[in-house]
Order: sequence, then structure tokens, then C-alpha cells
Amino acid sequence: MQPESADPAAAPRRLVLATRNAGKVTELRAILSEAGLGLELVGADAYPEIPDVKETGTTFAENALLKAHALARATGLPAVADDSGLCVDVLGGAPGIFSARWSGRHGDDRANLDLLLAQISDIADGHRGAHFACAAALALPDGRERVVEGRLEGTLRHEPAGSGGFGYDPILQPLGETRTCAELSPEEKNAISHRGKAFRALAPVVRELLGS
Repeated sequence: MQPESADPAAAPRRLVLATRNAGKVTELRAILSEAGLGLELVGADAYPEIPDVKETGTTFAENALLKAHALARATGLPAVADDSGLCVDVLGGAPGIFSARWSGRHGDDRANLDLLLAQISDIADGHRGAHFACAAALALPDGRERVVEGRLEGTLRHEPAGSGGFGYDPILQPLGETRTCAELSPEEKNAISHRGKAFRALAPVVRELLGS
């Protein structure tokens, strides 16, 4: 695919989010729009001809940068990507970068969640600490890059609760909360989430590098 625009003044007005997850696109668009960047934000589904990038990194930051650079090169536009997951204390930080495919089927939220709950079913409440981690990366077509990170600490419920969010949201209860992430409103979740923290930290970087 040829870059969308050869005009460096025009290209930065669109920022591509390297995800086809509709829930994540909506969430990230809301977070970045609140920063008043004045950019058009589109998901990777606007470019169906671009193949998904294999997440071969060993950290969230490496995977986020891989995806952002691949999309920036393919579109000729600035691209933002994130990689995030659930890190469980008693599992030594797993599922971690394998969160989306923990059950062996990528993106099968229910299978991933059920497997994780089975694996820690005999763990007492006092030892069910976990956190969501997110690395958010910005890559420009000229090769410049920046990455920031955010975390949401919490504990794991024994049973899912709530119908909002996605992934492991129904079982992570943030510290200081009585509800799971899936029981929070989108606004409440964005205010405290690992992804919200990471992308709010990335917003001034976008403004700095793109002059938006």
C-alpha cells in the first residue's frame, strides 16, 4: 500500500490507532479526544488491506512499538498502538503479554477468563493481587517513536461481575473499589484504567511531536 499522503503538513491531521477491536477503538478515541488534540482518530479497520502484525516482542512496550511502526510505514501516517494485559502476582506476572491468547484462542475473552479463574481457584482472597499493565506507543513515518506505560492495581474476584468493558474486566476489582472494571461506566473506567493512564501520558507526546 502506498502512503496515504506525501504532504507532511496534511498527513499528521489523521492519527491511526493500531487496533481492530471496536471496544478498544471507542475507548482510546474517547481518551485521546479529551486531550483536545484536534486530530482525526481512526482504527486499523479503516485499512483492511493491511495485515495484522505478529506480536513477537517479549514486553508490552516492544509489542506496542512493533504495531505502531508497522502501521505508520504502511499508511504514511502517525500511528498509535498499545499492548496491554493482566499480570497476576501468584502466576509470576502471567498471563502478561499472552493475556489475549491465554486459552490458546486469540481474542476469546470468555475462554481466557475461565481458564485463569480455574488456575487460581484455590488462591485465598489475600493473595489474589493483580494489575492491568499497558504500554502505549507513538510511531511516525520518519521512524521517530515514543512509548509510555500505565498500571491499574487490583484484586481478582472468584466470579465475573459486570457486562461492560472487555477482556479480564469482569474479574479485576481496582484497589479502593467495590466493583469490577466491567461494572464501572466507561467514564469511570477511563479515569483510572491502565490504558487511560498510558494514553493520557501519551497525549502531550503526540502534541509535541505532531504540533497538534
